[in-house]
Amino acid sequence: MPGFDVVLAELSDDPISVDRATAAVQGDEAGAVVSFSGVVRNHDGGMAVSRLSYSAHPTAHHILAEVVAELVAEHAGKAATPVRIWAAHRVGMLEVGDPALVCAVSAAHRGQAFEVCSQLVDRIKARVPIWKEQFFADGTVEWVGAGEQLPSEPPSQEIEK
Repeated sequence: MPGFDVVLAELSDDPISVDRATAAVQGDEAGAVVSFSGVVRNHDGGMAVSRLSYSAHPTAHHILAEVVAELVAEHAGKAATPVRIWAAHRVGMLEVGDPALVCAVSAAHRGQAFEVCSQLVDRIKARVPIWKEQFFADGTVEWVGAGEQLPSEPPSQEIEK
């Protein structure tokens, strides 16, 4: 029975793009390709943002793999054709307009592609320990935390590429 193909699940120092993500998950059996691109915006809380930097906890790549593995396990058996997943989160300095989180999911039907992509984005934002340092136009800086908790040890389950 066809299952899920995790094409990519990584943290990246290099630029990421929706075009690269959607190209990686497309296939002849996919009737739907759904993507998400979270980009650096020029404002937050009424203040002008000039740039930001993302920093990841040393276990963040393990948590990302765990999030994807859990999603795959929950949706296993719900598709007659392969479902492909691509997810990457940037780390390092980003400028306004740069993609910070890109996800793409392909499936035979749009409902499953939308559902898996939406859950993927929500879970990455909620659980992967990545912090955002915002640099405002007025010279102030603010740290914003992401992820619910920090593990004391890396999870034992990893996803193979």
